[in-house]
Amino acid sequence: MTDAAFTAQDSLVALMITVSASDATIRTSELLTIQAIVNHLPIFAAFDQDRLEGIAQTVFDLLEEEDGLDAIFGLVRAALPATHYETAYALACDVAAADGNVFQAELELLREIRYEFDIDPLHAAAIERGSRARHMKL
Repeated sequence: MTDAAFTAQDSLVALMITVSASDATIRTSELLTIQAIVNHLPIFAAFDQDRLEGIAQTVFDLLEEEDGLDAIFGLVRAALPATHYETAYALACDVAAADGNVFQAELELLREIRYEFDIDPLHAAAIERGSRARHMKL
């Protein structure tokens, strides 16, 4: 998959995979969350799920490079309208919270996403709280 071929939906998936891979362990709960998000949210209605593997490989390849995270942010910015940056952040938060624990590497990546996409701190807090509430365990 070439960088120029990323759609808006591809960029959202790439960001979710990046969050999942951020702590060097891709957990089943995170993969299931990504799959559920892709299967059920209206923003993915026209998404071709056959693209998942290629997107994941692109993310993994980029994360091995020195400035790979910056490249991923660039891909997201190029493909996703700024009006959907909060959506991207919400999906990233849901993946981070999927296993019931948000690890330091995930927290740092979420902070970087907030910065890169200029997410208002109050909006970020509300998004984070919603993700936490959705992923609480009894």
